[in-house]
Amino acid sequence: TPDLTLRSPDDGVLVELVAVAAAGVHDPSFMPFSVPWTRFESPRLEQEALRFHWQNRAETRPGAFRIPLAAIVDGDVIGSSDLVATDFSTLRCFETGSWLGRGFQGRGIGKRMRCATLALGFDGLGGELATTTAWHDNKPSLGVTRSLGYAPQGRRRASREGVATDLLAFEMESEAF
Repeated sequence: TPDLTLRSPDDGVLVELVAVAAAGVHDPSFMPFSVPWTRFESPRLEQEALRFHWQNRAETRPGAFRIPLAAIVDGDVIGSSDLVATDFSTLRCFETGSWLGRGFQGRGIGKRMRCATLALGFDGLGGELATTTAWHDNKPSLGVTRSLGYAPQGRRRASREGVATDLLAFEMESEAF
């Protein structure tokens, strides 16, 4: 986009990305993620984040992938947006997920990140259906999802840090994008 770049992070960008994550992604009293990776203390958080990215690189195939993209604004790494698919060549379906460093939240960057990720999935890769999920109380994520026109697909009970709660599901067909 004119002010936002999403790119596959090389190891230099990864070091910057994990530093942003270690500085904080959300209020510690709230867990927005299904996997509570932000609960790790430094340096384990950085080690696990690097392992996650390196594993995704190694396991990426044309039909099944998790592509975490570094989000960069004005030359600064500010967060990550993921594009995830299983059996993409048959299903043409992908999932999105993202996070921003706390200092970059509340400026509309998350919405622009999601738009850029959707453009890659639909226009770049030929996807036909995008999905996403968010906890029922994750207002920022739900706000972005709803503002972009995802259709609600229901809810399911899931465990968030050992507590049963509602996870909301959404989808968007390529024509709606």
